[in-house]
Amino acid sequence: MSVTSRYRDAWEGFWREAPEEQGAVFWDASPTQTVGLHLALFEPKLRDPGLQMIDLGCGNGTQTRFLADRFNHVLGVDLSAAAIDHARHADPAGQATYRLLDATDKTEVETLHAELGDANVYMRGVLHQVDPEDRQQLVDGIATLVGERGQVFLVELAEAARPIIGGLAQDPEGPPAKLAPILRHGIAPGEVADDEVPELLRAAGLTILASGELPLITTEFRADGARIELPSKWHIAGRATS
Repeated sequence: MSVTSRYRDAWEGFWREAPEEQGAVFWDASPTQTVGLHLALFEPKLRDPGLQMIDLGCGNGTQTRFLADRFNHVLGVDLSAAAIDHARHADPAGQATYRLLDATDKTEVETLHAELGDANVYMRGVLHQVDPEDRQQLVDGIATLVGERGQVFLVELAEAARPIIGGLAQDPEGPPAKLAPILRHGIAPGEVADDEVPELLRAAGLTILASGELPLITTEFRADGARIELPSKWHIAGRATS
C-alpha cells in the first residue's frame, strides 16, 4: 500500500512554494530546540549507534544535517521530491544523503532495508499528517527499517495540540503567516489520539523502551510575541531483547 496521490500532491505543492531559508517553515525550528533535545533522550538508549540513522520525513533537511554532525551515516528520506530538492540545496557539502521514500509502501521500505541493513530512525511530527488508514502501514515500515538492532525515536503532537492549532487557524485576523500555507495546501494537522501511537508501535512488533512529553517548538510567534509551542509526546521503541 502507498499513500494517495492527493496526499503526495499536497506536499509537493507545499514544498515547491516553501522559501529556501531556514526557519521560514512553521516547524523548521533550530536543531538545538528540536532534534538536539530529542537526541539527549534517544542517544543514550541506542543499542548500536553505528547503524545508519534515518531522518524519516526530513523535509528540507535542517534536522538531518544536525544528525549528520553526530553520526557517521545519516540518510534523510521524504515523500516529496521538492522537499528533497530543498534538503540537497541546503547541504552543498553533502553532510547527509537524501532520497525519496514512501514509508507506507512495503516494497520501497523492504528495498531500503535490504540496502542499508538495520537502522536507527528519527521521526518528528509526521504521523499526525498521515491519513488514519495509512498510519499502521507507516509504523510497520519503521519496524522494517529498524529490524532487530535498530530503534526509533518518534515524537508526535499530543491531543492537546489540536485545539491550539484550531484556535490559530480560526483567528479573526487570519492564521499566522507560516501556518497559512499548510492549511492552504490541505495538509492541516490531523488528530492522533495519545494512546494510538503506543498501540501502533506494539502492533508493528516494537516494544516501547521509554516515553515522555516535551513541547514541540515552532518558528512562529503569537501576536504578543510569544513563540508558539505545541504539546507533544515522544516514544523510544525497538525489538524486545531476550
